[in-house]
Amino acid sequence: MNLALRKPMTLAEFLEWEERRPLRYEFDGVGPVAMTGGTAGHAQIQRNLAFALTARLRGKLCQFLGSDLKFQVAEGHVRYPDGMVVCSPVDRTATVVYDPVVVFEVLSPSTTHNDRIVKAREYQATPSVQRYIMLEQDSVNAVIYARSGEAWTHEILVADSILALPEIGVELPLAELYEGIAFEAQDQSDQRPESEPA
Repeated sequence: MNLALRKPMTLAEFLEWEERRPLRYEFDGVGPVAMTGGTAGHAQIQRNLAFALTARLRGKLCQFLGSDLKFQVAEGHVRYPDGMVVCSPVDRTATVVYDPVVVFEVLSPSTTHNDRIVKAREYQATPSVQRYIMLEQDSVNAVIYARSGEAWTHEILVADSILALPEIGVELPLAELYEGIAFEAQDQSDQRPESEPA
């Protein structure tokens, strides 16, 4: 079996290369990784996240930034999180940020492993990141990793939970991030109790 091997790139080579591309790519330390398209549900969660945090951060030092900006994480890798909160000044011409405090990813089947394992490790290794929130796309649930000294704690939130972001002085109902999204109820029309005849 023939496998094409990627020619390794440096971070500087990647940034220069990606600048000339119409599509977005992440950088895994070796070469570019194409970003895949999302679903309407994914986009709706991102929209709700932007609305919720922008409103709550208005007039404060911290600001919400969407998925158009690159985040250079530890080890020189580059990611495009679905959202992040930065509490330091960001030049209006910047294409890369280096020190977000809170990072959000909306999980999808094609990215779940990468978001839960690879990116979690990268975000943990990046000193500025204090909280990493993974939002489920198919239900109102979230997994939160929070920095606690040298370690990370984790918490699982369900529909009626409050998402606390003490690093930026914000709390919001998790359900607000899923507003306007209709989840399909499990079809039980063909599920009969065992005692009921078919």
